[in-house]
Amino acid sequence: MLAEHVERLDGGGPVHVTTSELDAALAGLEGAARSGLELAIANVGAVAQAGVDAEREVTLDQGQTIRLREVPVRRAAVYVPGGRAPYPSSVVMGVITAKAAGVEEIVVCAPGAHPVILAACALCGVDEVHRMGGAHAIAALAYGTESIERVDVIVGPGNLWVQEAKRLVSGDVGIDGFAGPSDLLVLASAGADPWLIAADLLAQAEHGSGTLCIVTSDDAALLDAVAELLEPAADTGAVIALVAAPDLDDALALSEAFAPEHLELQGAAAEALAPRVRNAGCLFVGAASATAFGDYVAGSNHTLPTGGAARFASGLSPRHFRRRMAEVHVGPAAGRLAGPGAALARAEGFGLHATSMEVRENGAS
Repeated sequence: MLAEHVERLDGGGPVHVTTSELDAALAGLEGAARSGLELAIANVGAVAQAGVDAEREVTLDQGQTIRLREVPVRRAAVYVPGGRAPYPSSVVMGVITAKAAGVEEIVVCAPGAHPVILAACALCGVDEVHRMGGAHAIAALAYGTESIERVDVIVGPGNLWVQEAKRLVSGDVGIDGFAGPSDLLVLASAGADPWLIAADLLAQAEHGSGTLCIVTSDDAALLDAVAELLEPAADTGAVIALVAAPDLDDALALSEAFAPEHLELQGAAAEALAPRVRNAGCLFVGAASATAFGDYVAGSNHTLPTGGAARFASGLSPRHFRRRMAEVHVGPAAGRLAGPGAALARAEGFGLHATSMEVRENGAS
């Protein structure tokens, strides 16, 4: 069944990409592109490794010990979209973060299996690559087939069919979230360079239809200068909006309500607002900190919450591939915990829960 869907929707070819195909793709990769990928791998890996929490152990007043263990999932999948162009950077963001988290087996799902995607998979040390995409690929990863073992977590962007499929399977596997159209908000103050702002808005607009690019400022002259630079922009289907704010506090309030995927602060007064920012997928501070650096080589992850989800969701990190598990050692503390615990259990109508604690009251280890 999966092979039929791949033949009809993905252009055919064997579902499983071989090691020799990966090696050939890497050998054919242009040198500058390889150097860029290697830098991205090193930087994303360093930042991701810093996000892995150590285990903690707490001894409470009654004497029991709770160890909070960090446990990586065993098997994870990274969906790398085909779309209008190949995205080797999405391989890096997903795979290297999963590796830093300690995932044993990492699978990449790559519709079309473009050579640059395969080369990135080879550089990142992916365990399996499957030449498939769409909702059928998500189903295969979530539930398994005769030739594909199911995974524990699926991450990565994709079209609406892919995102809806991830949402549907999210009760059976972990997902990173629902990725809608990309967005950028630039909050700028007097002294910011209008050309740099325009360059970043136009770069974000390259993501195409549905992309939302906003610049807000309390400096009307700055907004006018940016507007002039945007006039010759080709129609990408993206929406670019310039919003005048009475002051920077109002501009920040707009940003906080919008909760952008990417937020840039440009201009000295705007940059000083950084400690007050709460709602952003990723924050870029200063004229040099273009969002595009975060998309590729800065070290931060470009898989970020969209559509205002930055109010409650985080960018892709080792946390998406790890789970916290408590390991409980009660020991002699049973004598001090059984009485209060049994009283609570009986108040809830669970007498056998109470008994289970009380029979350990006299020193069971």
